[in-house]
Amino acid sequence: MNNDVKLMKGNEAIAHAAIRCGCDGYFGYPITPQSEIMETLMVEEPWKTTGMVVLQAESEVASINMLYGGAGCGKKVMTSSSSPGVSLMQEGISYIAGAELPCVIVNVMRGGPGLGTIQPSQADYFQTVKGGGHGDYKLITLAPASVQEMADFVDIGFEIAFKYRNPVMILSDGVIGQMMEKVVLPPFKPRWSNEHILNINPWATTGKTVNRKQNIITSLELQSELMEQNNLRFQEKYRQVEEKEVRYETIRCEDADYLIVAFGSCARISEKAVEIAREHGIKAGLLRPITLFPYPSKVLQQLTKQLKGILVVEMNAGQMVEDVRLFTREVVPVEFFGRMGGIIPSPEEVFHALENKFVNK
Repeated sequence: MNNDVKLMKGNEAIAHAAIRCGCDGYFGYPITPQSEIMETLMVEEPWKTTGMVVLQAESEVASINMLYGGAGCGKKVMTSSSSPGVSLMQEGISYIAGAELPCVIVNVMRGGPGLGTIQPSQADYFQTVKGGGHGDYKLITLAPASVQEMADFVDIGFEIAFKYRNPVMILSDGVIGQMMEKVVLPPFKPRWSNEHILNINPWATTGKTVNRKQNIITSLELQSELMEQNNLRFQEKYRQVEEKEVRYETIRCEDADYLIVAFGSCARISEKAVEIAREHGIKAGLLRPITLFPYPSKVLQQLTKQLKGILVVEMNAGQMVEDVRLFTREVVPVEFFGRMGGIIPSPEEVFHALENKFVNK
């Protein structure tokens, strides 16, 4: 048996993957339903093996600003939280995006608004892909639908973050964070040496200025014309991300008359709903966006040419559905089905929603 195959929670998989992918530092604060990430890191004590720093900060505000400092040194740093905690991080996230620094942020979503519930939700879609902080910035967003993807997306997240010098959000929810599945853990990667960081991250503040100018990292620019140029550069970067980093999965879409669009845990539920629909003679398919930004808008637009209707399934009041309507220009009917308050929809509920909103209408 492969020793790297383990049975664990999604939150635990995040922690083990962080150690194995050469993460330099984790700074976080406990909040349900993601607390096992930091708890697992504390149990594993990676500072004794890889040298990774694991620190419980005094708050979410402190932890995101610790990421700002670590990322500015060219290090692989990450944090995790759940919805109210991520709300507290928004100013720091905007600063990190404005300073063009790479980092990975994990949000294991819970219900809201306010303190809400500790049960799962997908109600942070707007906050994540529309820019929860101030200013025109984007978070590259990965939406895992399994414990395996929770592990895989840590290393992928760091790769993309450093490629574009931009924060990456792993947007999960309490279902994926708490569920247990078999997972193949990634192989160990060594942490980058300071010399390697100097070579690959020439923008970093390493304390060494031999043969180069001093690096100054800031998101502040007092001259409007120069700040506009910064923003134009950011927008061009986001266009490059949209062109090159789109990820998605399609299931039984080749002959589909009706399409279900869902991400994360709702995609798993909707995959079963597609099977039920097929058993009832309804040609249904599933589009699962893996990146929420950049969104798989082109494949969605291509699929609309054959469809009679689209059902968007989310654990919220209807957020991603607005983007689906925007990208499809509603050339086919787009309907929504969702549950809130931490209630997880069943495959049968999703099937009946598809049936009632389209087939039996």
